[in-house]
Amino acid sequence: MAEMDTSGGGGHKKGPGVKKSKKLSTRVDLTPMVDLGFLLITFFIFTTTLSQPTALKLNLPKDTDKPEEQTKTKASGALTIMLGKDRNVFYYEGELAPDGSNFKSSNFKEIRDVILSKKQRTNPDDFMVVIKPSDESTYKDFVDILDEMKINVVDRYALVDISEAENQLVRATEGEAPATTPAAGK
Repeated sequence: MAEMDTSGGGGHKKGPGVKKSKKLSTRVDLTPMVDLGFLLITFFIFTTTLSQPTALKLNLPKDTDKPEEQTKTKASGALTIMLGKDRNVFYYEGELAPDGSNFKSSNFKEIRDVILSKKQRTNPDDFMVVIKPSDESTYKDFVDILDEMKINVVDRYALVDISEAENQLVRATEGEAPATTPAAGK
């Protein structure tokens, strides 16, 4: 590790009876210190927790085949949100009227107000949001609507397949709405 040089260094005397003292020099070997440094770096790399990926926690109920075992909710507390193409959002409160009179169109900027309004008017135990993505909706739209559930602190929501009647209403409404594409403004 360390050594001391005890060599005399010539030993010339100047004058009678004068003794010259021996000069001592030290030299420290740092090779073991480098090994220790690498061992510490390796230890901290293996024991450090790396950043955890952030993910949305999604609790899903068990899938059942029997209708009587499915989760029930009051129609008055239900808000159904359907996702269409081109970031269109459609919704209705309660049950869908046979004539489609309560079927409304919106977008992602306005849907937050719709969710908050329904949440304020409804008993918290009865409030339930039903999310129904259509075939034309994108994964980004689905993630955005799940983000809205988290932002608005909606604890009870369900992902359900869209029915054929709802799908026809979505398609008919999308056909009436003007296409909003970036290329159309050029």
